[in-house]
Amino acid sequence: MTTAFDPIVLSGKRLANRVVMAPMTRSRAYGPGAEPTELMATYYAQRAAAGLIVTEGIQPSPVGQGYPDTPGLHTDGQVRAWRTVTDAVHREGGAIFAQLMHTGRIGHPSLLPDGLEPVAPSAVAAKGQVYTHEGPKEFVTPKELSEAEIRQTVADFADAARRAVEAGFDGVELHGANGYLIHQFLAPHSNRRTDAWGGDTEGHIRFAVEVVTAVAEAIGSDRVGLRISPGNAFNDMSEDNPAEIYGALLERLAVLDLAYLHLMEGPDTALTPRLRKAWPGTFVLNPFTYPDVTGPDALRLIEDGSADMVAYGALFLANPDLPRRLASGGPFNAADKATFYGGDHRGYTDYPTLTA
Repeated sequence: MTTAFDPIVLSGKRLANRVVMAPMTRSRAYGPGAEPTELMATYYAQRAAAGLIVTEGIQPSPVGQGYPDTPGLHTDGQVRAWRTVTDAVHREGGAIFAQLMHTGRIGHPSLLPDGLEPVAPSAVAAKGQVYTHEGPKEFVTPKELSEAEIRQTVADFADAARRAVEAGFDGVELHGANGYLIHQFLAPHSNRRTDAWGGDTEGHIRFAVEVVTAVAEAIGSDRVGLRISPGNAFNDMSEDNPAEIYGALLERLAVLDLAYLHLMEGPDTALTPRLRKAWPGTFVLNPFTYPDVTGPDALRLIEDGSADMVAYGALFLANPDLPRRLASGGPFNAADKATFYGGDHRGYTDYPTLTA
């Protein structure tokens, strides 16, 4: 029987275990020009016992930023700063993928430079608010991307992936979940286009397919993962028939031989085994446990074959040595929600590890 503590080969690299540190926005990129800091390097290095670390969302272009103090991967300075992070993780024996996240309509002009405004497949505002340095603000109606701008956005993802490899990352994860740009193209509620980038199922999956393909061509398909969240209503998303959309998406992507598919499971857990069966490669599962955090019980998902790797979010945030704690049955530190976003080392690099 395969367990979470057995090694697995991913992107040609032998990982120590099958426990994944899930991507988590922490909003602490206080360096110049949205660059990661030494404190961020410490944070990720502390968690290098993960089989795989997936970073917080990193914007592939200036207009892709949707939250305060999130890091980018579109300048030479950002590449140099991320090299400090990847070197620190590799010194501890870890593996780390950069999650590339374009937030699309989720954001606000006050977070963007040079008069930029949020963009999306269609000019449809999300309901809700985003936190800015000036406090919460209502989401604005985004600018609908033109054909040329869509193609430039695909190129931005590919360029950011090249920069990620230059920065020492072992690969990249494309964020196609949680209501961000790739997800916005997939969902009819946010993508109301009638051209080749919308309309029918083939049109809705086109942007995701082209981004994944471009990134795979840029750095090699074995270094590329994709995260999806079918039926996830976060960020005012609505999907009437996720089984059809995601079935078609996986069929198109299966031939690329990607590093992995990362499923952020939603309430429709019956869809998970269908997607697992449709995906020929490594299957990473972030199981639906709302309102609880993913806990030790999720290890059974590897043992029963539901997944090849299991991703932990809040539990990894609060427990830098999580694989060791999972193997011993705990105890587990509780996460301090008040320090999730922004701040200093408190609630970030000061969670204790086991002493014996």
